[in-house]
Amino acid sequence: MNTLGKKRTPFLFIIDFDMKNSLCLPLESVSPEEILFYINGFKNYSFSKKSNIEIILEKEPVDYEYYLRAFDRVQKYFKEGYSYLLNLTFPTKISINLSLKDVFINSNAKYKLYFKNKFVTFSPETFVKIHDKKIFSYPMKGTIRGNIPEAERAILNNEKERAEHVTIVDLIRNDIGQIANNVRVERFCYTEKIETNEGELIQTSSEITGELSEDYNEHIGDILFTLLPAGSVTGAPKKKTVEIIKEVEEYDRGYYTGIFGYFDGKNLDSGVMIRFIENKDGTYYYKSGGGIMVYSDPLDEYKELLDKVYVPIV
Repeated sequence: MNTLGKKRTPFLFIIDFDMKNSLCLPLESVSPEEILFYINGFKNYSFSKKSNIEIILEKEPVDYEYYLRAFDRVQKYFKEGYSYLLNLTFPTKISINLSLKDVFINSNAKYKLYFKNKFVTFSPETFVKIHDKKIFSYPMKGTIRGNIPEAERAILNNEKERAEHVTIVDLIRNDIGQIANNVRVERFCYTEKIETNEGELIQTSSEITGELSEDYNEHIGDILFTLLPAGSVTGAPKKKTVEIIKEVEEYDRGYYTGIFGYFDGKNLDSGVMIRFIENKDGTYYYKSGGGIMVYSDPLDEYKELLDKVYVPIV
């Protein structure tokens, strides 16, 4: 990435959660037969969306008791002081009447990626953008169903969701401070609406900015890998929390909660790979989760995990 950035060669990058199976491809070598992407309007295909699609999505989630055992183990670490926010995720086995490519083409999201019929992601969350030597991050934390009475007010006034959001904003601000100067929180805790096949979701985000050096393009790989893994899908403190995640989740996240994006020779845009369906030998698994804290309610968190199993096709 540093080499291509120094040459100002446009490229696509796909980085897994563990940062062990990452790809960096010059844009001219990305085959639409294997990889399709949509990044805030920049795309490598010309397919049109179909109209009046009927979505049949059936879920077989992990048992609540299984989830609760992991939740309780995380709470033990909280009480021992090893972590104070952790993003707990699990795979849900699903059946859907669409192929991964159909999901990609017809979904509505800021960041979409179809990868070799192995997975598809349709994410609403920006990781970082770089424009005119300025870096922007938009951590997304806090989710509520839109059909709840006064949903926006409810999520903005929810003590647990507020604490979770504040923690992640502080974490991302510190992360950005490692690679940028004049770091600021430009917008704090604003709401965004997401349309899904099961109704509207409302999520909260913030905007954090910083200023990069003149030669940042020569260090794009260093910048991104310093910031990874994404704080919004790990927790705080990050290093120890990642260790706990690997212990309690007991499955491989793979590319889920990694990042992907592109560099156009001057600017960069990237998204976090949340909202994610993986194809394992013909069986589909939807990976989802949410942030938990010491005063989280396990049933509420379990319901949030299931609420996030959707496709943004309406």
